[in-house]
Amino acid sequence: MRDRSGDNAGKKTLGRKRHILTDTLGLLLGVVVHPPDVQDRDGAEPLLAQARRMFLFIERVIGDAGYQGPKMTAAMRRTGPWDLQIVRRCDQHRFVVLPKRWIVECTIAWISHSAL
Repeated sequence: MRDRSGDNAGKKTLGRKRHILTDTLGLLLGVVVHPPDVQDRDGAEPLLAQARRMFLFIERVIGDAGYQGPKMTAAMRRTGPWDLQIVRRCDQHRFVVLPKRWIVECTIAWISHSAL
């Protein structure tokens, strides 16, 4: 059976959204796939619940600005004792590599390239 795909009317995209959890080397620890109309903070809870069952030793989760707010705080509280650290984009108008954020971006690129 194929996964359900969907569309995100705001971004005019079709397909799937991957919510992934990696370690600091970029190795994949968990993945949950949703239609693209699922918000980041809504898709994070199943991923965190999955990760908590398999990796009890994880203490800190690093995410981008899409994972902040009261919904995410509640999801974090329900799934385990996590420390959430939000990595924000640089406010400068030029490209700047953000080391922690770049880890996940590279992993997503590897997954996307391998799926071809």
